[in-house]
Amino acid sequence: MCQVLPQRRTISVEVLKAVSSPIRMRILNLLFNRGHLSYTEIMNLLRLRPSRDAGRFAYHLKLLLKMDLIEPDTETKKYRLTDLGRRLVEVAEEIEESAHERRRMLVRTSRLSIEYFDRNKIAESLIREAGVPADLAQRIARETERRLLKLKVKYLTAPLIREFVNAILIERGLEDYRHKLTRLGLPVYDVTEMMRSISSEFSNVEKVLEAAGNSVMEEYTLLNILPRDIADAHISGILNLNDLGCWILKPSEFRHDIRFFFRYGLLFKGYGPMKVSYRPPKSLGSALLLILEALRLAADELSNEETIDYFNIFLAPYVKGLEPEYIKEQLKSFFMGINHIIPVDVSIGLELSTPKFLDEVNVFGPGGKVEGVYSDFTEESQLVASLLLDIILDGEESKPIFNPNVIIKIRSETLKDGEAESLLYKAHQAAIEKGVPYFANLTFKGQEYASYTATGLRLTPERSGDWELDTLRTGGLGSVIINLPRALYDSGGDRGRLLRNLYERVEMAMRALQIKYMTIRQRVREGLLPFLTQRGEEDPYYRIENSIRLISFVGLNEAVQSLTGEAIYESRGSLKAAKDIVNYMSRAIQRLSKGLEGHFALSMVPSEEAARRLAELDVEMYGLARVSLSGGGRSPSYTTMSATPLDADLPLEDYLRIESTFHTLTPGCHLAVIPIDGEQKADDLLTITKSILKRYKIGLYAFNRKLAYCDVCREVFYGDLSKCPSCGSVKAVTYFARSPAKYSAKPISE
Repeated sequence: MCQVLPQRRTISVEVLKAVSSPIRMRILNLLFNRGHLSYTEIMNLLRLRPSRDAGRFAYHLKLLLKMDLIEPDTETKKYRLTDLGRRLVEVAEEIEESAHERRRMLVRTSRLSIEYFDRNKIAESLIREAGVPADLAQRIARETERRLLKLKVKYLTAPLIREFVNAILIERGLEDYRHKLTRLGLPVYDVTEMMRSISSEFSNVEKVLEAAGNSVMEEYTLLNILPRDIADAHISGILNLNDLGCWILKPSEFRHDIRFFFRYGLLFKGYGPMKVSYRPPKSLGSALLLILEALRLAADELSNEETIDYFNIFLAPYVKGLEPEYIKEQLKSFFMGINHIIPVDVSIGLELSTPKFLDEVNVFGPGGKVEGVYSDFTEESQLVASLLLDIILDGEESKPIFNPNVIIKIRSETLKDGEAESLLYKAHQAAIEKGVPYFANLTFKGQEYASYTATGLRLTPERSGDWELDTLRTGGLGSVIINLPRALYDSGGDRGRLLRNLYERVEMAMRALQIKYMTIRQRVREGLLPFLTQRGEEDPYYRIENSIRLISFVGLNEAVQSLTGEAIYESRGSLKAAKDIVNYMSRAIQRLSKGLEGHFALSMVPSEEAARRLAELDVEMYGLARVSLSGGGRSPSYTTMSATPLDADLPLEDYLRIESTFHTLTPGCHLAVIPIDGEQKADDLLTITKSILKRYKIGLYAFNRKLAYCDVCREVFYGDLSKCPSCGSVKAVTYFARSPAKYSAKPISE
């Protein structure tokens, strides 16, 4: 025994001597943290030069091999730790931890608590969030701790620790794990700027919370839901996924069927035990209150617009026998409720006479009882339409009402009915005086059952052949915009490559919409859309499978201008080039949609935000000199919502002819905006309407009246103003103009 003890002491001394060199200890740590490494890899990680340090490095490696701390792997030709080497590194870490015990690091956690640093929590997060193998997670956690110990900070934060972990993952080429571990959120500066920006937009603090939440959900969708090619296409400006923050949460637009609530009341299943359901309404007041509550609840589950079509037809049984003044007062309160309470835009479709296909349909009247058929209530429905137009013309202190958006539906029989024609004239008076409403041309083939929103979204019974299934209790699932100028620039001007680019981008857009459909269905299964999924006797209220998916585009005019040297409206050749592009996309949608569930449609979706974003990205990529723009260099933008730029200098007949062509080619969404000059009257607008009905297949159109409202005088003025014509005020005047589909407001001082 006396001979053995000195031998053991000698081995331990030799082992400790072997690791007394910092460089040898670093070699052991590298092999512990990174696994097997080759001779060259170790040298590079130590930042040693072969020409200068090869001899010294070989000496250190040889000593570690001699003491059995590392060994070569004959298969991979790399070095690895032995059990003794691994144990030695662990002991060294324990010693280091004991040395640092007095200055244990404090961490401010995401749970709003302050705790002592524990590297095991890093390993647990790596395993739970990113699926990292346990052994690798422990090695990364140790490396993170080692780096953090070098910091001289008062306390750590969870985001800072995560940044260190992500940096280590990137260094090791573990990009997939880093992708899953990414923290979502906004920098402090961005939040500050967001609050400043929103404060100038006639908004409130709720909009700040909404914008911050949307930003987080956008990041989550791009990082964790969408395939890399689609996410990159959106970020780079090839595509624009509209309402990206709600892409996996909500559908975009919805068509209500208020008969559902007249029959069943308002059900609150899925809202928790504290909510009390509404019974079917028995009076006009309770019916309107019920509709308003339905709009409010639905707004939480939609990202854009909700629509009540056939509003005056379905409401007619509730006004029978009532005095017009009482009806008007109730309708005015309803309109003001929408304007003040509903956070999304609302479209209301008005019929000027009872559509033939509704003549013999049973009416659900007070208490949910059948009260005859709708042809029995034509007078009442026209009274409701007339009173609503009176409310628009009266305004609240003469101020225009821009929400709800009223859509006047014109059918072939409208001009044959004296009362309907009188209502149509009154609607044009509203257009002259208040800039509203919209007009839906339902006179030509394929339009009889068409249902529109103020955004231009069009639903028809093409899918099932049943107008109720395809146009009510469904809507627009979402929309993707294709950047046409970018497709051209990426093609180098080659038409064959341009068409290939378009096909690929249509395919990506359709895939993105299919992903949205699947994720919204998942939200339904999770019970996160309780209003839309409430049931009557059978089907859920929202028929998601019938919702339309829109593939749209911006910059058609700019792309054609770059391709041909002329704007769409300047020659037959440029117009033909535009039609060829749109026709090709339409055929691509038809081909790619075979075998897919759902209805896809080519569209011209209005999105000024997307038009600006995509144009700005193109200017950054290709330079201002090469990019054709509609907004000029200071505010670059592309033409959106229409084929022809709204500021184009051409006769109205030419504008309507061109837009008519593209309305036919974009059945999913379209809207023509017709400017009004100061000299026109209601009769002039009615003449334009009659011309459209007779000569053009314009599906939806609206007149654009530049309006200004003075808060001091409480009066509306027309045209481009620099101050109030009556009192001379500048700051009290608000300017209203369509941009592009709906009126937006800004102080005249801007």
